Amino acid sequence: MKRTKKLYILLGVLVVICIATFALSKTEEKKENIKNSDKTVLEVDSDSVNKISWKSSLGSLAFEKKDGTWTYTDDANFPVDQDKIAERLKLFKEFGVAFEIEDVDDYGQYGLDAPECTITLETDDETYEISLGDYSTMDSQRYVSIGDGNVYLVKNDPMDSFDVTIDALVKNDEIPNFNQVEKISEIKVSGSTSLDAKYKENDGLSDNEDDIYFVNKDKEEQPLDTNLVKTYLNNVNALNLGTYVTYNATDEELVKYGLDEPQYNLEVKYTPKSEDSSEDSGDSEKTFILHVSTKQDDKAYVRIGDSKIIYEITEDEYKNVTDGSYDSLRHKSVVTADLSDVDSVKVTLEDKDYTIDLSEKKGDVVSTYDGEEIEGTDFTDALKALKASDFTSEEPSEKEEISFTLHYKDDKYPEKEVKIYRYDGTNCLVTIDGKSISLVKRNLVVDLTEAVNAIVLK
Repeated sequence: MKRTKKLYILLGVLVVICIATFALSKTEEKKENIKNSDKTVLEVDSDSVNKISWKSSLGSLAFEKKDGTWTYTDDANFPVDQDKIAERLKLFKEFGVAFEIEDVDDYGQYGLDAPECTITLETDDETYEISLGDYSTMDSQRYVSIGDGNVYLVKNDPMDSFDVTIDALVKNDEIPNFNQVEKISEIKVSGSTSLDAKYKENDGLSDNEDDIYFVNKDKEEQPLDTNLVKTYLNNVNALNLGTYVTYNATDEELVKYGLDEPQYNLEVKYTPKSEDSSEDSGDSEKTFILHVSTKQDDKAYVRIGDSKIIYEITEDEYKNVTDGSYDSLRHKSVVTADLSDVDSVKVTLEDKDYTIDLSEKKGDVVSTYDGEEIEGTDFTDALKALKASDFTSEEPSEKEEISFTLHYKDDKYPEKEVKIYRYDGTNCLVTIDGKSISLVKRNLVVDLTEAVNAIVLK
């Protein structure tokens, strides 16, 4: 009896093994049904689509085309980025696959019984439904169904474009790339500081031929440092408009975010480059306007012109875009000229005058004193190192430390007289042509004095 029972048990185990083997063979058979493919399984003309919607783990979104413009179904005021919708539709203009699995019975094994994302395209004549299933880590591709009874593996995963929230589809305002415009004619700042810089041809207005932006101060044209202006405008251009707090600002929201009376306003007048280089684009001047709120904790808010969108920016961005004052953009260097344009420097040190000639030799500026060429660049380096630690209009009250007068090769530049006075233990005070300009670190003045002594006391 026991022996018979054991035989039945063994027979049952054998049946189970056979069933499992059969099922496994069927599974393998299914796997073998996967075949390479370069088919285009969908060809949907983007222009014919008048509705597009999708549902993913991030929610459901729907858009419809009205008078040729895509609008957000839930809110017609939402500024839809037309290009971003067009990019998504383009995926299905020629939707190609890499692998094809025919006559599928079990969509669940591909994650298509409960798709991660379902995309619906509607034209006047037809509706297309594209389901996105599991991601095949072995093939690094997505399982896709288009409702034709097959399953496909695709290299270009639509999930990359459709697993987004509505924020990814907003039409952000644009900030010009000021490095790629034809000309910037004016930079104006108002609010917490003021600036009105205008583009001018530099014909002797400054001893630095690169200076092209000037501010009128005390009825004189004062140059800005072109490199500092470029850096500032690059910071404005780099402003991240990726976080908006509202896309349809009301008067109440302007007050809430401090943009009813902005703390800082920037206006840049510029001429874009003509697309056709043979055309004169000089009559197409545009104006870019940026409004910035006061800083609130570690952030601030900005608005482009009269746009309805209000963006949140970081504290660092706030500092960068509100740094457009005259003192921030003017030359920090006491000697602004290229020393290759200077013929000689007359130095007065301890009531004695010394003339050091400058000349260019193999692209380098060489110093000569009393007919003898000076080795090294300590003197010219010390001149160029004199930079403002702060700007001031305070009159000098202490002893003069050193002075020098720059004589230029070109007569269009008048001589420039620089005098440096004691100020305190850390700084000295600089005047240029009798006008107080800035403070410089005392150690820089000591370096200049030592460089002069090393030349004239040989």
